[in-house]
Amino acid sequence: MSGNKKAFYFLLIPVLLWLVLLIIIPHIDLFISSFKVDGDSSSAFSLENYTIFFEEKIYWFTFLNTVLYAIGITLLAFVVTFPVAFYLTKVVDRKYASFLTLMLLIPLWVGELVTIYGWVIILGDHGVINESLKWLGIIDKPLPLLYNNFSMSIGLLYMSMLFMTIPVMTTLESLDDSLIEAASDLGASKFTIFRRIIIPHAMPGIVNGGIIVFMLVIGDYVAPNILGGKSNLWFTEQIYNQFLSTFNWNQGAAFGFLLLVISSAVIWMALKLSGQKLEKVGS
Repeated sequence: MSGNKKAFYFLLIPVLLWLVLLIIIPHIDLFISSFKVDGDSSSAFSLENYTIFFEEKIYWFTFLNTVLYAIGITLLAFVVTFPVAFYLTKVVDRKYASFLTLMLLIPLWVGELVTIYGWVIILGDHGVINESLKWLGIIDKPLPLLYNNFSMSIGLLYMSMLFMTIPVMTTLESLDDSLIEAASDLGASKFTIFRRIIIPHAMPGIVNGGIIVFMLVIGDYVAPNILGGKSNLWFTEQIYNQFLSTFNWNQGAAFGFLLLVISSAVIWMALKLSGQKLEKVGS
């Protein structure tokens, strides 16, 4: 065995240990637990934990609400970040692009919890926005900007935009500028160039970013819990309640796997509708 292969297998060991010990084994244990009934000492497997999800309206309604919001926020992330990605890769000078890209990473340095509480300060009744509007005389009483679906969506969008921007930037950087110039010289409009050249070329990055954002949003707990308020319906809170409020780990495990399976099905449908293949998107 050559030295390169030995080094490869040596470096592969920590990765395999991480996957097996921290991901595969815990998931297998949770999957088995999801078929057991809480308080039942028998070893027989049951589908009760899964049937409860469909029998109780609050559970599947909360899940549907979560999926729809996750899809909406993913689409909104694309609309907001695509112009930024295009500007950084095709418009701004390269010596400034690196600095501006670095600025996009700052929210990750701060951390999600601190960032979310920053939005609490901005959107609160005595926050920056309401106090500024009152100072300008536009409003007399605070606008209800916090602890609702609006503030939750803002927080989730802000925390996920970077994960859409970077994959799109990666694909746009490989786009030959001469294609855009040639299409323009031949009389193509800006919309036609955008629709026929830019978007098809960037589609793998768009789908890649969409998958990442969707999975991050649908599995987020901090932003919905803090910014959404008590009336907010988010499925990860249902899972949290099953695990740590009612201590029904079997039911929580079933809800967790339902979230994984159905969200994976949504991604599969998105790949089919966009005509993309997973191996191409991940390359």
